[in-house]
Amino acid sequence: MPNREETSLYEDRGFEVKEEPFYLPQGNEVALFEAAYEKKLPVMLKGPTGSGKTRLVEHLAWKLGLPLYTVACHDDLSGNDLTGRYIIKGDGVEWIDGPLLMAVKNGGIVYLDEVVEARKDTTVVIHPLTDYRRSLLVEKLGKIFYAPPDFMLVVSYNPGYQSVLKELKQSTRQRFVSISLGWPCEELETEIVKQETGVEEEVATLLVRAANKIRNLVQQGLEEGVSTRELVYAATLLKSGVPTRDALFSTLTEPLTHDSDLKRSIEEILKNYFEV
Repeated sequence: MPNREETSLYEDRGFEVKEEPFYLPQGNEVALFEAAYEKKLPVMLKGPTGSGKTRLVEHLAWKLGLPLYTVACHDDLSGNDLTGRYIIKGDGVEWIDGPLLMAVKNGGIVYLDEVVEARKDTTVVIHPLTDYRRSLLVEKLGKIFYAPPDFMLVVSYNPGYQSVLKELKQSTRQRFVSISLGWPCEELETEIVKQETGVEEEVATLLVRAANKIRNLVQQGLEEGVSTRELVYAATLLKSGVPTRDALFSTLTEPLTHDSDLKRSIEEILKNYFEV
């Protein structure tokens, strides 16, 4: 829920994606997303951290010409944070719409990022928006709001990691069209790193190949592999002149694990591709 100073970002039409976000499709996810929007179906994006879920939503918001309301879900996020709340203003109180209610009123895409992190009452709030009703009950206002044709609900979650700690109920998962995103193929991921950072193709290729080797360590205890986002960060640091060892270790080693044995394994992999 945005604080009072941040509400201007969402007022009236939400956040407009004015410039095309760079996105290279892994498969048919763009066409599937557009078909779901046309048929007024909610979408669930599944995939590891940094695999392009958020960028896909931003790209489609731009392409469809829709405002985008992004909510980063967390343990304290409640249904009231999404719908809205009363705040004290002067001698009285004033109602402030939450991002979900704003989108239901005005149209647009609501993106609940890592929805499984939110409190359980959050899914209760969104359920009526995921079926034929396309409605939102706001108990504090005593009203039911019906979503316009250009409203779309999108959620994301990482089943590979989060299912160990938290899981999205089957009854909730079955309410969505599910689109799975994984790590891009080597050629595609190399192109993404090049386009995002401007590094030489040789550098991008080496980064991607090293990342694929590191990802194999997931079978040996690594919680998650290197994300495409981290590869972009690594390439950005290399491009800016940061020493190779510092650039690689701060993006491809330290964020992944605290385990000294795994760090040494990653270091050996990086040595095979770079002079570190």
